[in-house]
Amino acid sequence: MPRLPSEFYLREEVTVIARELLGQLLVTEKEGKRTSGLIVETEAYRGPEDKASHAYNNRRTPRTEVMFGPGGHAYVYLCYGIHHLFNVVTGPADRPHAVLIRAIEPVEGLEIMMARRNRTLSKQLTSGPGLVGEALALRAHDTGASLLSGEMVWIERQPPLLDAAILATPRIGVDYAEECAAWPWRFSIRQNEWVSGKKIAG
Repeated sequence: MPRLPSEFYLREEVTVIARELLGQLLVTEKEGKRTSGLIVETEAYRGPEDKASHAYNNRRTPRTEVMFGPGGHAYVYLCYGIHHLFNVVTGPADRPHAVLIRAIEPVEGLEIMMARRNRTLSKQLTSGPGLVGEALALRAHDTGASLLSGEMVWIERQPPLLDAAILATPRIGVDYAEECAAWPWRFSIRQNEWVSGKKIAG
């Protein structure tokens, strides 16, 4: 399937992109090994005004600099010194928006993912952002990789989901973000077994 085009990523509204990434196929090609999974859970982070964003108040650091570039690139950061979390940079340059990929439903390379995770095929394989990073061999050094022309990570177009198939809830683990913590910017596919955390009602 063709990759998502630049026009998909360069749109201004990150919450729309976060919703539309659901059901798309996230692919990595590492050491000649292709692995992939359908994106089933995302979280949107909207630049300067979002207190949960790494780029809140236009904070520019070596880590966040990629967020200020044009959409269509990877932003992978190390969380708690353990987990590599994969984000999709969106929006035009100088609008630091990003979408965290929280969970995928495995499609290709199951044996490879299980070996990387030292797990059997279960929800614990890719049901959480740190698990996605490990299963797909995504690392912080992949930050800046092009999702449009790069050879390590990209997203392939799949049929869009109906709005009724998508659930919007508050993001996880951002209690520090004050009023922004309540924004319903976590999106998931209703009743999908690979969504992280406890089963979401709805």
